[in-house]
Amino acid sequence: MDTKQLNLFKKLLPGLLPIFVFILVDEFWSTEAGLVVAVIFGIGQLAWVFIREKRFDRFVFFDTALLVALGGISIALNDEIFFKLKPALINLIFCGVLGFSAFSSKNLLMIYSQRYMGDIKMPEGAEKSMQKTMKILFWMMLAYTLLIVFSAFYMSKEAWAFISGGLLYVLFGLFFAWQYLSAKRKPRVAPGTQEEEWVPLVDEKGIITGKATRTAVHRGPGLLHPVVHLHIFNSKGEIYLQKRSMNKDTQAGKWDTSVGGHVNLGETIEQALARETAEELNITGFHPAPLIQYKWETEIESELVFSFTALYNANPVFNKYEIEEGRFWTALEIRKNLGKGVFTPNFENEFPVVLKAIGR
Repeated sequence: MDTKQLNLFKKLLPGLLPIFVFILVDEFWSTEAGLVVAVIFGIGQLAWVFIREKRFDRFVFFDTALLVALGGISIALNDEIFFKLKPALINLIFCGVLGFSAFSSKNLLMIYSQRYMGDIKMPEGAEKSMQKTMKILFWMMLAYTLLIVFSAFYMSKEAWAFISGGLLYVLFGLFFAWQYLSAKRKPRVAPGTQEEEWVPLVDEKGIITGKATRTAVHRGPGLLHPVVHLHIFNSKGEIYLQKRSMNKDTQAGKWDTSVGGHVNLGETIEQALARETAEELNITGFHPAPLIQYKWETEIESELVFSFTALYNANPVFNKYEIEEGRFWTALEIRKNLGKGVFTPNFENEFPVVLKAIGR
């Protein structure tokens, strides 16, 4: 959790305080007293924010108003279940915003943060990483909301108070601790040593005509550069596929060729294939056979693909920083999922040629 994310969390946190004030007062006095004190506290928050920051905090207002509505219904009907469900309703709304931001092209949370914290500027590529984090948070908060509902109906008042209050801080603490430890485990480049990666430019016969940076060749079609693919199969005729990391710029989360990568400047095709296979699947000493060479063009880049096959019967140990998952697929499994967005278009294009090569 970086400083800007922490500032945003602090900005949203005050809106949750009235419910915690209610829980505390209700525990020592009564529901009516808790409701009155929480409403006074909420009004005080609104006034404090307005005086200090010259703005009306709609999140605090919404939380206090919902507190009054559900608390009033609970007291009128002498049934506290309505009030107990209040945190779940708030979380459900938050899950909706979080889910929309995570699974669509519009990041509502980022729009909101930029409105109230104008100094936030996302570095290039960071928003995609943020969306991945929000997807994890969405499922976590949805499960937490369902737990609140369950506790409201089937658990003691003390258990509900902890689940709807303190447990949220515990979950966020564990989540951000996990994020921090995951980031620490990733290999870091020493300051001042990171350089732009260069790749060769080629003609359609594979003859080198120049060079360009990796960033440049990904700005659209036109700069043809070589890449290598390796299709690994076992003695059963099953084909090993890797699931692309969600951090990938293109085709994130889709199943793809066993190994794939760019040829670096100064490398031969064979050297690039050996390096990529070792980096991605920790396989060395294999014996690749040439499969096909062709030009592949997308809206992002132009590639001259050098594709190979290799026999390998063990389960590869894939690089968890680059690959989400990896396993062997039968040809029938692959056929059933073609054209459904499960695989990358590039793999689907090569699949018929691979089947011929392995006699399927």
